[in-house]
Amino acid sequence: MSVLIDPPLWPAHGTTFSHLVSDASLEELHAFARAAGLPDRAFDRDHYDVPARRHAELVEAGAESVSATELTRRLIAGGLRVPARERPDRHDAWLRRDFDRLVPGSGGLIDDLLGRWAGPERHYHDRRHLAQVLRGLDWLGAREAESSAHAAATPADARSARLAAWWHDAVYDGVAGADEAASASLAAEQLGRFEANGTVRRVEELILMTAHHEPQDAAAALLSDADLRVLARPEASYRRYVDDVRRDYAHVSDADFAAGRAAVLRALLGRDRLYATRAGHEAWEAAARANLEAELLGLEQHLG
Repeated sequence: MSVLIDPPLWPAHGTTFSHLVSDASLEELHAFARAAGLPDRAFDRDHYDVPARRHAELVEAGAESVSATELTRRLIAGGLRVPARERPDRHDAWLRRDFDRLVPGSGGLIDDLLGRWAGPERHYHDRRHLAQVLRGLDWLGAREAESSAHAAATPADARSARLAAWWHDAVYDGVAGADEAASASLAAEQLGRFEANGTVRRVEELILMTAHHEPQDAAAALLSDADLRVLARPEASYRRYVDDVRRDYAHVSDADFAAGRAAVLRALLGRDRLYATRAGHEAWEAAARANLEAELLGLEQHLG
C-alpha cells in the first residue's frame, strides 16, 4: 500500500482538509478513494481533498499518515506530482490575452468559450489542453515549420489553425466524431459574426480534421501536430495524460475503453509518421512512438 495522507492543515469551507495521494499510481489512488466512498469531485489532478473528520477513518482503512513535506516529496519522487503549469486555471489570463489579439472586439465570446472548456466533466480536454495546443502552434510557427508533403504555412494558414484550435474541443461529450462535428458547427455560428465566410468554412474544415488527424495542407498540419504534441510528453506526464483521458471517458466500461484505446494506438503506430510538419516530426516522433508502444503493451496485457 502506497496511499498517503497528510494532516488536515488546509483551510476551506469552514473546516480543514488533508491531501490523499498515491506515490505509485493514480489507479491505486482512485481504487482506494472509491472503496472509501470519496466523491469524484474531491479529486484535483494528483490528490483527493479530504475533510478533517475523515482523516482517522482513512488511516484506519490503510492510508499511511505522513507530514505534508513527506507527502509532497514522495509524490514528486513517484512522478505523480502535477506541476502548477499543468493546472487549468493557471492558463486563464494568458488565454484571454491570446483570444483578444486573435478576435478583437468579440465582447463576451471569450467568457462563453472558456466556460465551455472549464466544464467539470473535463479532465484532459480542458483549458490546459487548449493552452498547450496554442503554445504548440507558437512553437511550430517559431521554427517556420513545413509539412513534409505540402507548401510552407502562410500567415493566413497560421491564423486559421489558431482559430480552429480555440474551438476544436469546445463541445465535448466524449463521443468521437460527433464532438468534432458539434464543435465545428459552434465555431461557424459564433465566428460568423466576426469573420468572413471563407475563414469560417476553413476553420470548420480544420476542426473536422482533428477527428482523424490526416492533414492535407499546411494549416491542417500545424493544428494536427500541435494537438498531438501531448503524445511526446515525458513518461510521468504522459501517464497523467492517459489517466485524464480515461476519466473523460468514465461513461465507457473498462473493457470497452481498453479495446477502443488499443485500436486507436495501433492505428497511430501504423502510420508512416505521426507528425506532418518537419519540426514536429524531428522533435516529437521518437518520444511519441515510445509512449504509444508502452501504453499499447499494457493494454494488450490487460486484454489478455
